[in-house]
Amino acid sequence: MTMTTTRTRADRAAAVLDNMRALGPTLRERGLAAERAGRHSDDTIADLAATGAFDIASPAEHGGAELTVRQQLDIIIEASKWDGSCGWIVWGGASTNWIPAGCGPRVIEEVYGPEWAGPRVAGSSHFPASRGRARRVEGGWVLSGGPWTFATGSLWAPFTNLGCLADDGDGPFLVAAQVPRDQLRFLDDWHVAGMRGTGSVSVALAGEELFVPGYRGIDFRDIAGGALDSGLAGSLWKVPNLGWAFTTMAGMSIGLAQGALERFLERSAGRPIRGTTYKNQLEAPLTHLMLAEVHSKIQSATLMTRANAAETDRLGTLAAAGTAADPDYMQQFSARVLLETAYAARWCAEAIELLQRNSGSTAIMETEPIQRAWRDARVITLHGALNLEALSENYGRLMAGREPHKVAGITTLDRFAPAPQPTATASPATPDSMSAST
Repeated sequence: MTMTTTRTRADRAAAVLDNMRALGPTLRERGLAAERAGRHSDDTIADLAATGAFDIASPAEHGGAELTVRQQLDIIIEASKWDGSCGWIVWGGASTNWIPAGCGPRVIEEVYGPEWAGPRVAGSSHFPASRGRARRVEGGWVLSGGPWTFATGSLWAPFTNLGCLADDGDGPFLVAAQVPRDQLRFLDDWHVAGMRGTGSVSVALAGEELFVPGYRGIDFRDIAGGALDSGLAGSLWKVPNLGWAFTTMAGMSIGLAQGALERFLERSAGRPIRGTTYKNQLEAPLTHLMLAEVHSKIQSATLMTRANAAETDRLGTLAAAGTAADPDYMQQFSARVLLETAYAARWCAEAIELLQRNSGSTAIMETEPIQRAWRDARVITLHGALNLEALSENYGRLMAGREPHKVAGITTLDRFAPAPQPTATASPATPDSMSAST
């Protein structure tokens, strides 16, 4: 990578951040209307597109910014500070790009070639596929079943990538099928506790079945393992996909917590604390103690996530240079990213809970951003890929030299070589052998 390329990328990242900060107050102001509608307006999507947020993870060969994961993280944090649903839409638009990039040049040309103001692709039901089916036929696949749930971005993307189960006789496997929006129906079923503005509706096929040409239906194992040559030159396309998708996911939690903290400080100045003689909440020691705890939770999540983003980028650079990391390390790193993203989501949700509890009864009003951040942050902790207990067990198994659970979908860890079984005299793993980024 040349110095000019690095500088250009940094300049584009800074420009998107500046644009997002300028748009932020408008995003916050529109949050309530988006909640009531169950989706952000097309005007908001256009405004987000104008910031450059939907180009941050698009290929440079097609005019995209192709920012590093670390740079993408900052932008997702900033969007989420102002509105969690906008942060989720931006995150989905960025973190899903490794799926079409792993499908080969024809899909890449379809997704990134035309002009488009919005997310380029949405993804649905890859963790894991349960209702969609794919049957191999001459020239491609026939899809059936559905609906496909939690299709964030599908309302505004030209394509949605559907996770489908297939079986050629040797057992079921996951197929990622790229489907144009005019071949889908969008269901009015996004009635949820938080992240309401994302419009993450379910999608169904326009008919009972749909033929998908072979180049648009790819064995997910080939995508996850980078088996197909994308023709894209940048190191972003060589980063660990779990590091990319889930490190940036933590950015939503961090941004929500940062935004809630800023809002708390803004609304608490001069506000009395009921049941005490404090006339200004910001002068009370109990507030100071609470703020220190909130800071520590957010800071812990932020530092851990930034380290994982930097390590994801480093691993991509190594792979692009032909020196891929050891498979055992890749397996442990991917498991660790999942675990630490779940912890970041938990700590940030707890931080917002503290701010909410100390904001008084008026903080339950629909118009108050803190209560929306409180609900949005809890929704992130409930994402199917962030089951903290399951992820803790999986990573603990790796630390103990045991194989992780074999599960289907995006978060499968057995794509890498399994961890070696220890002997009775084996020494325990050292911290240095477990992480190169902390």
